[in-house]
Order: sequence, then C-alpha cells, then structure tokens
Amino acid sequence: MKDHKKSIKEGLIIDAAESVFGEVGFKNAKMEEIARTAGITKVTLYSYFQSKENLYLAVTYRALLLLIERYYDIIEKTKDKSGLESVMSILEGFMSFCEENYLYSEALLEYFALIRSTSGGTNEAKLTEAVKDSIYYVKLQDMHNLPFKLTVKEIERGKKDGSIKIKVDSMLCTLHGWTMALGYVKILSASGTNATPLFNVNLSDLKAFNLFIAKSMFSSKSFDG
Repeated sequence: MKDHKKSIKEGLIIDAAESVFGEVGFKNAKMEEIARTAGITKVTLYSYFQSKENLYLAVTYRALLLLIERYYDIIEKTKDKSGLESVMSILEGFMSFCEENYLYSEALLEYFALIRSTSGGTNEAKLTEAVKDSIYYVKLQDMHNLPFKLTVKEIERGKKDGSIKIKVDSMLCTLHGWTMALGYVKILSASGTNATPLFNVNLSDLKAFNLFIAKSMFSSKSFDG
C-alpha cells in the first residue's frame, strides 16, 4: 500500500512537471513552481526527484511508454492487414503522436540526441551527474530500441506477404522512415500552433506528402541496395 501511494504521488508530480515544462520550457522551469503546481512542498518534491533533469527524464520515459503502447495498438489493429499497411500506420501514428503533444516529441528528440552524442550512452564523461543518477535514464536505455524493433518486424512481415517490395535492409528502411518523420516533427515543434510554418505550406499537406514518399519507397523494386 505504501509503494502504491508513493507511485500515485510520483505520477502527480510528473503531471505537474509536464504542465510546467509545457508552459515555460525545461530551461525556464523552476522546481518551486513544479512543487506549487503539484500541491506539495519543495522538500517533498526533492524527496521524490533530486533534480529537474531527473524529472524531465521521467516525462521522457512516460512519453516513450505511451509511444510504444501506440505502436502495439496499431500492430494489433492491423494484424489482419498487409505489412505495408501496418508500417504506414506506424509511421503516421508516430507523427500523430508528436502532433498531439509537443512536450513529448521534444523530450524524445532530446533524449535520442543525448544518446547519439554519448555513443549510445556509454560515454559517461558527457553525461551530467543528474542524468547518471536517474533511474529513468536507465529505464529509457532498456527500452529505447523497441519502437525500431517493432517497425522492423512489421517491415519483415510486409516483405514476406509481398506488400513491401524494397529489398533494402529493414532496419535501414526503419531509420530512413524515422528521419523523415523527425524532419516533420522538428518543423512541427518549431511552428507550434502555426498551421502554415514555411512558405505557406500547410503541415497536413507536408505530413501527407511524407507518407506518400514513404509508401512509394516501400512499394518500389527499383532500389535493391
């Protein structure tokens, strides 16, 4: 019961952190404001989260869990459809996930940037003490490859059922689709609620074009690696 109550309180604190981070950004967020939003004292907040970085990683972990849950839901719903349809639904699902919550998309982008800049997290000299001490950083490392692995599995299914024609390595295809989606997410994050961020191009049109390009790639036999 004690652990259950602690888990509930921790969840409420993360909710409060999301609210503050979403409103003022990570850099401008203050632990005092997070504590006030959570309805607790600063001392209580620090008894759960020893740093703002740890709190941000907790938000990032929640984002990754929700994204993986979205992937599993898509895979379940498309299990009787072609592999291509499943992969396209995953790609669209990732883009929609980022549309629905800018904070989650920014947190995930920053986490993967951290992983890249630290040689997959192995170069601890480039990590802050707060990150190294965070249990959420450990949890993220344990599962951050899962979205890629799930996508690869569906691409392989598409190759077997003939709906995906491209002969390129499935992980390479996954990373290409990921980078394409990240470009969209970067523009999305920079644009906020602005529907026409660059050259009067509507974001929904950009999303549709990205999906069209991805589907054309998966359906093509012209590039065999």
